[in-house]
Amino acid sequence: MLFALVANRAVAPASKLAAADWASCDVAVPGLSMMDADQAYRAMDLLIDADAGAHAVVQETVFFAVANLLDLEVDVLFFDTTSTYFELGDEDDTSGADGGRAAVSTLRRFGKSKDHRPDLPQVVIGLAVTREGIPVRCWVWPGNTTDAAVIPQVKDDLRGWKLGRVVTVVDRGFSSDANLAYLARAGGGWIAGERMRDGSPDAAAALARQGRYQVVRDNLRVKEVAVDATPGKRWIVCHNPDEAERDRCTREKHLARIEAELARIAEARTKARAKAAKAGRIPDEEPHRKAECALRDHPTLGRYLRQQANGRLVVNRAKAVEEAKLDGRYLLSTNDPHLSAEDVALGYKNLLEAERSFRDMKTIIELRPVYHRLDQRIQARVLLCWLALLLVRVAERRTGQTWQHINTQLSRVHQIRLQGPDGQVLQTTPLNETQQALFTAVGVSKPPRITAIHPA
Repeated sequence: MLFALVANRAVAPASKLAAADWASCDVAVPGLSMMDADQAYRAMDLLIDADAGAHAVVQETVFFAVANLLDLEVDVLFFDTTSTYFELGDEDDTSGADGGRAAVSTLRRFGKSKDHRPDLPQVVIGLAVTREGIPVRCWVWPGNTTDAAVIPQVKDDLRGWKLGRVVTVVDRGFSSDANLAYLARAGGGWIAGERMRDGSPDAAAALARQGRYQVVRDNLRVKEVAVDATPGKRWIVCHNPDEAERDRCTREKHLARIEAELARIAEARTKARAKAAKAGRIPDEEPHRKAECALRDHPTLGRYLRQQANGRLVVNRAKAVEEAKLDGRYLLSTNDPHLSAEDVALGYKNLLEAERSFRDMKTIIELRPVYHRLDQRIQARVLLCWLALLLVRVAERRTGQTWQHINTQLSRVHQIRLQGPDGQVLQTTPLNETQQALFTAVGVSKPPRITAIHPA
């Protein structure tokens, strides 16, 4: 049943009721004749049995089986988080104000949404992947969990797997000094993206250092700089000329938009004052103040504005010049003395594999919508999606084809029931060359031509 649920998420994502019907009527799963929604939910509960720590055991056992199958090198791990929301009006009440009933969930909470839905409760999902994009392990936390708070648990959970010395790659949201120090425990290594605009003196010093860039690829140049205040921590400045041009064009569009909006506000204010003077009354400044406040508080445009002594907003040209110095640049740090600057830069770029995994979980595997209300069911849903993603990645890795191509080709293989006066025969449609090649590449036995014979 668990295999059927995982296969359903990879092949034809649906609700548990629809998945049970799919497994019973639309596909042939060896050893499974019928399945209903209640059985599917009980299978999920078994998968995430908290008392037995089943979810951790399942992830460790399955991953190491895959690691042996693919001969994976688990020397670099990429970690990132995302969030997924629930179609609820409010988060779950755990204060006891619900009439004394037990809380149904401690996970569905309001928090910083990475899906741009701060109006809905959510959970935070963490994912560690290898450099080949193979998912190693997943985590589920309450929706109000911050990125900076999860690194110790991730480090401790993976340390129990005895992976050896691992270099962990994290993004800017995880690169606090405390988190990096935790990752460095027991000889651990890390590569981290650093914030360039938070006023850090070390980051400012690294960006200000002069040096010659080394061309890594056509669109990437790197240089290592020394910052005396942080011994043992190496700093690498990366520059992407293509990204620099995009940043410049984007900033010019933002400045043009700001100037047009300020001109519109000024023109509206002038017209309102003229109209009020003609009517012999005091002009209403409230609409113009609201427009200026909205512009000033804009998450992107607000950085290019400054307020004059008279309260009016003008373009902050000095800020625009400062931003131009950062066009196409990003800052990395590492504690590994053996990695070259090129390896650090390319290793950080592979963090995109974690982002691709999240994207596939939300689109191909359809993590959303989630209607479960119990914590263990929410965790089981995420774990089923993790297993489906693992299945997809292994198939892609071994065949060299996209999952869409694999799924399309193999969905054309059918089991046919032939009924005659002497009985019934179940047989499989012949495989074409493409389908045979896919079965051979993934190392799965081809389905038998005759599945079953039932004499009359």
